[in-house]
Amino acid sequence: MKIVVIIAFILILGSLASALIFLMRDKGKSNRTVQALTWRVGLSVTLFLLILILYKLGYIQPTGLH
Repeated sequence: MKIVVIIAFILILGSLASALIFLMRDKGKSNRTVQALTWRVGLSVTLFLLILILYKLGYIQPTGLH
């Protein structure tokens, strides 16, 4: 499970980085920045829902703060 979350987090950061690159290169002439940010939001929501569903199914247990 940790590997899946780490991979999803890396994908989210990669999408954010690509949006920054598109913003700097295109200077607002294309919609690639919006598409990259849309992907980032979609990946973030998907990760949140995945964690929520896995918690409800019992695959993830809360550990609390140590």
